[in-house]
Formats: sequence, structure tokens, C-alpha cells
Amino acid sequence: MSELAEGTGPDVRANFDLKDEIRDYWSKRSETFDLAFGHRIPPGPEFDAWQKPVRDFLGAEPLQVLELACGTGEVTRLIHDLGHDVTALDFSEAMLAVARKKHAGKKRLRFLLADAENTMEPDEHYDAIVCRHLVWTLTQPQSTLEEWFRLLKPGGRLLVFDGDWAKPTTVGRLASWAIRQTDRMIGPDNHYDGALSDRHATIMQELPFGGGLTVEALLPMLEAAGFGTIEHASHQPIAAAQRKTANLRNCLRTFVYRRFILCAHKPG
Repeated sequence: MSELAEGTGPDVRANFDLKDEIRDYWSKRSETFDLAFGHRIPPGPEFDAWQKPVRDFLGAEPLQVLELACGTGEVTRLIHDLGHDVTALDFSEAMLAVARKKHAGKKRLRFLLADAENTMEPDEHYDAIVCRHLVWTLTQPQSTLEEWFRLLKPGGRLLVFDGDWAKPTTVGRLASWAIRQTDRMIGPDNHYDGALSDRHATIMQELPFGGGLTVEALLPMLEAAGFGTIEHASHQPIAAAQRKTANLRNCLRTFVYRRFILCAHKPG
């Protein structure tokens, strides 16, 4: 592995596996995650753009929704504001602490410290599962998709927001070059992964989707897990909304990677 959790030494290296490394990385990022472009969802056009696929795919009727890898609770707000009962799950206590504070006192909302790959939640308990930027981090993607299928009621829906974070698009390579020039001129954006970027890259190399997550790779895995109808939506309206208020560097970031939204249905 790359660097370990702060304060750990060689004697614990053998017991510090990839999932521990991932948990420690995201726990450390909880301190400034809401300052990072692309994570925080500010009110206005960007909030509306993120919420639209949730509204479109989950419908107007109040549902029991499981949000996986809720982080600091930004997507939690999208779902909860539509009237759904939300269980927001994360395996980082630090992330959950931020989310709980952000949503203190809200009804129809519970936070759960658990692993998204093995939730320990009951069979067929949820009408819908929502996750943003989680699937690419899975260490056991096929068994995890089967776990999520198990959690859904018949007719339930899995809504995924994700992307290929390993391979920039053709336009994205030009945008990345422009971002590097901007960093040289005005200094790096320390909230956009900051000093942990090398660590992020090292973790990525060890993940099944470290070489890139695509819809084409995910579809057969969803089908093998038992999901039936799979619908798609474009991420472009979200990127366009982000650009309305972003500075030049963050505008460029919206062009770097290919992102997608899909909704997979459990038969029944």
C-alpha cells in the first residue's frame, strides 16, 4: 500500500488492507470535503439539476430509500427534500459526523455506520437505493451489486451517479492541460483532493475499476446480479448547471471525465 493512516507503523501494515486505506482516506477528506468542487451541491440550478434524476427515476410517492456512501450528506438532502424516508449509510465515522450535524433534528432520516459492500440490512427492505461516486470504489463489485439487489423490494430501483475517473475524454485532456497551467499561474486548489491526490491515485490502482468505470462494463454485471430494465440519463444538465457559477478552473473540470447516470430495476 501507499501511505498508511497517520500514526500507524510497520507492525500494523499487515492488518491495514485496501478497505482500511479507503476508509482512512475518505475520513481524512471529511475535514474539507464540502469545500471541494463537484462534491458540495449548492442551492439553485446545480441543486435542481442533481435532484431531477432522483425525482424522475424514484417518482413522487414517498419511498424507503437507502443512500450508500452518503459522505457529508449532500445527496441526502436531494432525496430527503423530495419527501422520502432516508437511511444514509457510510463506513466513515468522520463523514457521518459531518452529515449528522448538517441534518440535525430532521425526521424521516437515520444515519447508519456500515459497509456499503456488506450492509447487514434486511432482505427486500428498501424501495430504492441511491449512490453517487461509489461504484468505482468497490473492492468486490459483483458481489456488492448482488447485495444491493437483495436489499431491494421487488420492483425496487438502483440509481447510480458515477463516471470513468481514470481516462479523460479527448476534450478532457485539453481541459486537464489548461487546469495544470492555471495551477502553475495561481497555485493549486488545495480543496480539490489537495495533498492526498497521490494517495488517491495509489488506491485507485488497486481497485477493480481503477482502470475506469464505464456503462459498458457495468451493464453485464447488473444483469448478472439480477437487475432487469436499465435506464440512462445524461449527466450534461448537471455539468451545465455547475458551470453557471463555477470559476474557470472548475468549469474546465466539468469537461475532463465521462460521467453517467443509470437506473436499474429489480423485476417484480
